[in-house]
Amino acid sequence: MPTRQRVIVAMIDGLDPGYATPDAMPELNRLGDTGTSTLVDAVAPTVTNANNAGISCAAWPSEHGITGNYYYDPATGEEDYMENAELLLRPTLLTQVADAGGKAALLTAKRKTISLLGTGTTLAVAAEEPPAAFVDRYGPPPGIYSAGINHWLWTVAADLLRTRPDLDLLYVHTTDYPMHAWAPGTPPSNDHLAELDALIGEAVHAAPDAAFFATADHGMNAKSLVYDLGQTLAKRDAPIRRALSAEKDKYVRHHRTFGGTAWVWLDDPRDEGRVTDLLGALPGVERVLTRGDAARTFRLHPDRIGDLVVLGDEHTVFGDLDPGNDHEALPAGYRSHGGLHEVRVPLFACNNESLPYLATPRHNKDLLTPLLNGWLAS
Repeated sequence: MPTRQRVIVAMIDGLDPGYATPDAMPELNRLGDTGTSTLVDAVAPTVTNANNAGISCAAWPSEHGITGNYYYDPATGEEDYMENAELLLRPTLLTQVADAGGKAALLTAKRKTISLLGTGTTLAVAAEEPPAAFVDRYGPPPGIYSAGINHWLWTVAADLLRTRPDLDLLYVHTTDYPMHAWAPGTPPSNDHLAELDALIGEAVHAAPDAAFFATADHGMNAKSLVYDLGQTLAKRDAPIRRALSAEKDKYVRHHRTFGGTAWVWLDDPRDEGRVTDLLGALPGVERVLTRGDAARTFRLHPDRIGDLVVLGDEHTVFGDLDPGNDHEALPAGYRSHGGLHEVRVPLFACNNESLPYLATPRHNKDLLTPLLNGWLAS
């Protein structure tokens, strides 16, 4: 790979604009002020895997195939977490850098990101399950349900940027556990962001030659109501085949698997009108779309979503509840995402004169389009 400018990518999970203020994160905003600082839309549904794939592939879910954190195959009845690289329908930019003869590295809090995005990387480390050599060098990371794991991650990033100038691309993905746990402006949130911001600044200063790009996968809101749509519809004498939250993943302490978008598979296509009407009448349900309408509206892969797509309002989420419990009032302080009310996220870029935007970015998936137009086009 010919000599090209190094690139640092910060995918700051859950960085709602309310967190990314100049007071809370002065270094990140200073970097943006020297280049690009704007608000963009995340990909719907606003869950990590769909947006991480979108950012790292610079593509829509209709193109890369990842439509959520979890999937169900109505033909086989199989369901599983949507975190296997075999589900990707196009290569990530990390893989494309490697294919062009370069070296790409992936640092993440969550091991699921390695299995989804790690193909072709020279180095792929999850703080949730770090190699022994990294524990020896940096100490054991805090647990996945902590703020400190993000700080450990960016400590490693800064050191790699100092000691591994051969790395052409470093992609760093944090965890949003602190955003689920704490609202913007609260003391623990401010403490987490202050240290994270300082460490990001340290990493950027460790590689003054590198271009820096940062965005988030989704915002975050307080939620007060959850529906188990399968049980809700069964109680109304309208059984369905399956309903699930697009946000469902293994990190249950983050959000109890509840999110603001749900997929619904029908028992019989003739039930579509009645089920749609029942869902639309539920307090907190903002919109119900057919598979085709949702795929066109949100650029989703139609084979990887439900017959119906259900969107909650700002305070409503969906997921699996205990039998006999079709809905539940959520406790004060519960925070989550997944719907259309978490689409606005910040985007920052600096020191990227050799990798400029050809058009103003409008979505977080546009973050790394300069690599496609620069590095990988030549």
